[in-house]
Amino acid sequence: MKDAILSKNKFRFLGLTLDDFIKYFFGGNAMIAIIVLALITISLFSSGIGFLPQNYDNLLLYRQAGLEYVDILRHEVKDHAALVSYLSDIRLRQLKALLAKGKTVEEANAALSVLDQYISDYRDAVTPLNDMLSEQTDIATANKESYHSMIELQHGKEALLKSGKTTEAEAMEIKTVDLKAAVQPLLASRDTYSELNGEFAERISNLTYHLPKSATPEMRSRLERFRDLSRQYIMDLPKYEDRIFNWDQFKPIPHYKSLTVFLFGSDWLTASFWQDWYGIIPLLVGSLTVSLVALLIAIPFGVGAAIYINQIASPTEQNLIKPYIEFISAIPSVVLGFFGIAVLGESLRLFSQLEWMSWFPGFPIKERLNIFTAGALLALMAVPTIFTLTEDAINNVPRAFKEASYALGATRLQTIIKITIPAALSGIISAILLGLGRVLGETMVVLLCAGGRIQIPDFTQGIAAVFQPVHTMTGIIAQEMGEVPQGSIHFHALFMVGIVLFLLSLVINYLAQLVVQKYKISIG
Repeated sequence: MKDAILSKNKFRFLGLTLDDFIKYFFGGNAMIAIIVLALITISLFSSGIGFLPQNYDNLLLYRQAGLEYVDILRHEVKDHAALVSYLSDIRLRQLKALLAKGKTVEEANAALSVLDQYISDYRDAVTPLNDMLSEQTDIATANKESYHSMIELQHGKEALLKSGKTTEAEAMEIKTVDLKAAVQPLLASRDTYSELNGEFAERISNLTYHLPKSATPEMRSRLERFRDLSRQYIMDLPKYEDRIFNWDQFKPIPHYKSLTVFLFGSDWLTASFWQDWYGIIPLLVGSLTVSLVALLIAIPFGVGAAIYINQIASPTEQNLIKPYIEFISAIPSVVLGFFGIAVLGESLRLFSQLEWMSWFPGFPIKERLNIFTAGALLALMAVPTIFTLTEDAINNVPRAFKEASYALGATRLQTIIKITIPAALSGIISAILLGLGRVLGETMVVLLCAGGRIQIPDFTQGIAAVFQPVHTMTGIIAQEMGEVPQGSIHFHALFMVGIVLFLLSLVINYLAQLVVQKYKISIG
C-alpha cells in the first residue's frame, strides 16, 4: 500500500500530481459547459440581432413604396372574397342535400341556378375595385423593385471602391429613386376609388337585400347569417375609405415595431413578390401544440410504466419491459419520421374514413401529416426520458415512508397513490419538464410529419384542430437555413427563431432544475 502511494506521488505532469490531474480534468466539465453555452449564446445573438435593423428597413420600405397603401384596398377585396366563399359553401351544402334526396347532378344544378346567378352577381360586384387593385399592385411593386435595384447598385459601387477599382465605381450611374414622387399615382386615384367604392357599396347592398330563397330551414339560416355578415361588411366600407384618405407615406415607424412584428406577427411569408413577413406566432403555436399532444400521450405511458415497473411488476417483467422502453431512445428520429409518413399517418387517415368513426371530431382526416401524427411520434421519443427519470424519483423515496404506510394497514395500491407518488411528485414533474424540452427541440420528426403548413390552427374546431398540419420552429430552421443567402434578412430571421427556441429550452430546463432542487431539499 505504501509503495502504491509513493509511486502515485512520483507521477507528475507539468508540475501536477496524479490527484491534481484527475481533479482538474474532470472538474473542468463545468467550465467547458459554461464556455460552450457562452459561445452558443454569442453566436445566436450576434447573428440574430442583425435582423432588427433589417426588418425595420423592410417595414419602412413597405410603407414608403406604397405597399401598405395598396394593402388597405387588398384587405377590402379579400374580405369580400371571404363572403363569396361563404356563399359557395352554402351552395355546396345545398347540392349535397339535393343529391341525397335522389336528384341527379343535372337536376340539382338546375335547381340551384338562381343561387348560382346570385353568387356570380355578388362576386362580379367587386370587379372594378379588383381592376384598380391590380393597377396599384403593379405601381407599388415597381416602386419596391426600383428601390431595391438602387440599393444593390450602391452596395456594388461601395464594394468596388473598397477593392480599389475607383474608375469602374465612378463609371457606374445610379439613378436615385424618389419614393415620394413614385407614390403620387396611387394617391391621385383616391377620388376614383371613392367613387368606385360608393358604387360597390350600392350594388352589394341591393344584393344583400334580395337574398335568394331556400327550401330548407338550414339553408335559410345560413343565408340569414350571410346577410348579417354582408351588412357588417357594408358598414365597414367607410373605414377602408378613411384609411385610404388618411394614409401618410412618411408617418414615423417606432423602432420597437421591428421586434414586436416578429414576436406577435401571425405571418411567416418569405420570397414574396409583394412583402416578406417574419412573424413567429404560427411557428411557436405549431411547436407548442405538437409538444402538448406529445406530452398528453407520453405522460400516462411514461409515468404509468415507471410506477408499474418499480412498484408492481415482478423481476421477470422488469427485465423484459424496462430494456425495451429504454431501447426506444436508440431509434433514429429520421426512422421514426419515415414510420410516421408511411405507416402511422396513412393508417390514421384510413381509420378516420370508416363510417362508424364519423362521429369523432375532425374525422375523416384530410391531411395524414398533422399535429397528431407528429405528436404521437414525439410522445414515443419522450417516453424513455420520462420513464427513466420518474423511476429514479420513485427510487429516491425513503423506504421508511412505505414501511410506515404498510404498518398502518394500507394496501400496496393505497401506498403507491397516497405515499409514493406524492413523495416523488417533484421528481415526476421535473421528468415531465425534461420530456417537454426533449420534444420541443426535436427536428426531424416534426419536419417530416407535422405537415409543413405555416398557419395557426383553427382552434374554433375544438379537438379537430389537432388533425391540421402545422410548421414548427425547429422545422423551419432545418428546412430553410441551407437555402437562404448568408447575411440576408431571412438568414437573420432564422437566427431570431433560434434565439426564441434557445431561451424557451433554457427556461424549461431551469424550471426542471428548480423542481429537482426542491425535491432534493424536501427529501433531505
